[in-house]
Amino acid sequence: MALAILKHTTHIDFVGVRRYAYAFSAVVILLGLVAIFMNGGLRYGVDFAGGVMVQIQFTRPVEDEAVKKAVADIDMPGLTVQQVGDDSRNYLLRFSVNKEGATENLRNDVNEALRLSMPDNPAGIERLEMVGPKVGGELRNMAVEALFYSVLLITVYISGRFEHSWMLAGAMAVLMWGVVYGAGWLAELIGWTGYNRLWGVAVAMAITVYLTWKFKLNFALGAIISLLHDVFTTLGLLMVLGREIDLNIIAALLTLVGYSLNDTIIVYDRIRENLKAIPEGGPRPTMDQIINRSLNQTLARTILTSGTTLVTCISLYVLGGSVIHDFSLTLLLGILFGTFSSVYVASPVLRAFGSVDMYCSAQKRNDDYERPGEHGIV
Repeated sequence: MALAILKHTTHIDFVGVRRYAYAFSAVVILLGLVAIFMNGGLRYGVDFAGGVMVQIQFTRPVEDEAVKKAVADIDMPGLTVQQVGDDSRNYLLRFSVNKEGATENLRNDVNEALRLSMPDNPAGIERLEMVGPKVGGELRNMAVEALFYSVLLITVYISGRFEHSWMLAGAMAVLMWGVVYGAGWLAELIGWTGYNRLWGVAVAMAITVYLTWKFKLNFALGAIISLLHDVFTTLGLLMVLGREIDLNIIAALLTLVGYSLNDTIIVYDRIRENLKAIPEGGPRPTMDQIINRSLNQTLARTILTSGTTLVTCISLYVLGGSVIHDFSLTLLLGILFGTFSSVYVASPVLRAFGSVDMYCSAQKRNDDYERPGEHGIV
């Protein structure tokens, strides 16, 4: 007997409550913006900001002030001490680097200072990372560009698969790549040290959204807006929770971009199949009815897939340890918002910028280029 967690005849009005979903997303993004403003910008980890990070583990619990006092004689400019976990045994020391070679004997200096200050509470260095500020800035730019290019290639794929506009989407992707790469190359050529590649990526992303709207690539537009929603809401909540952005979080964001896209494609496939199933000359349902029917038909699959993935992420978060704590937390938040956006962001974009007649005529034009059952039915 097959597993069935929902009846096949659910009739949930997802489109009818979309305004509440929009309000929820707006509140989360606003909270994130407030947190970023209060912190004076995004909080970057050592990977992006540069500096040194030392993780220390004590045999017995110790107070924060005792740790600061123990390493007070070591040259650690801008030192911050952060407790990891709830047992008061693990601490992170973060500080900047004054000059080249200043951290050569850091491990020995820290071990010796802790031994002299707390001889009855042995401690060891679990992790020591050093990143120069220039390298950190390059890593930050590369991370943002990686997110941008992933969204750009997704745009090409969605446009080609659902709207058969491979050439148009490909040309648009090449153009946007040229904008980002060309702006950086020109800035280096003329010696413009004030140029920030992050702004170049932001401008290129805005142009991409505009072009998909201008050329009525609505499926791609919905996917882009959905992915941007996932990234911004997840980053916003991470800022509210006081997390620092590092390479682990960027890796998690790239992972959730792919995960969210998979769920969106499932819904889009069902919407397309339901559009094709409308009989010629018969009564035509509204776009609201098509979207609600498609979401209800894929609801069981969405719950099973997202639910099992969430169980894995919760296990990583609880049992994975401090090293992957931020990674698993980002995945956990991202999967929740990714599932949410597939229902309340990606699909309503089709409703806002198109109609049943428009999509049906587009599918009819594309029938000559698509084999029956080419993509299957999910």
